[in-house]
Amino acid sequence: MQKVTGFLIIVVLYFVTVSFVPKTKEKIQWLTVAQLNEAYRKNPKPILVDVYTSWCGWCKVMDRQTYGNAKVVSYINEHYYAVKLNAEQKDSLEWNGKKYGYDEANKVNELAVYLCYGQLSFPTTVFVTDINAQPAALPGYLKVREIETPLNFFGESAYKTQNFQDFNKAFTNNW
Repeated sequence: MQKVTGFLIIVVLYFVTVSFVPKTKEKIQWLTVAQLNEAYRKNPKPILVDVYTSWCGWCKVMDRQTYGNAKVVSYINEHYYAVKLNAEQKDSLEWNGKKYGYDEANKVNELAVYLCYGQLSFPTTVFVTDINAQPAALPGYLKVREIETPLNFFGESAYKTQNFQDFNKAFTNNW
């Protein structure tokens, strides 16, 4: 009887301990621009670019709250190549065969200027449906409910059959 009791205590302690161990949280699989170029060549799919700076407070909040949300993480990882782009990165970058350098006078990488149409604001979320397509930039901090609609619009290729306004009217948020 003592052996059974001892065994049960060990089993109960094991399950109690395991239940308090935090589960590893899935994270967005962020790529560099170089990694994107290679992955896109092998398997094209939409691209999401998070244009940020190291000093931007709202960028950090968006990383924690929006890009930390399990539903957002899962959707982006399934439907997009996700790229983090520090707008002040000094290394030159290649996007779709074109090189973008660092603009010393404005202290910004020219790829960020291109993706944001010169309207630099941080954070900016940029959607690119095809590496040859024009970027669609959404400046500012986006909450989970605010990013859900554009994620679905581009991720489900709805842009091919309707404009964003019509899609937005019919879309029902689930997150």
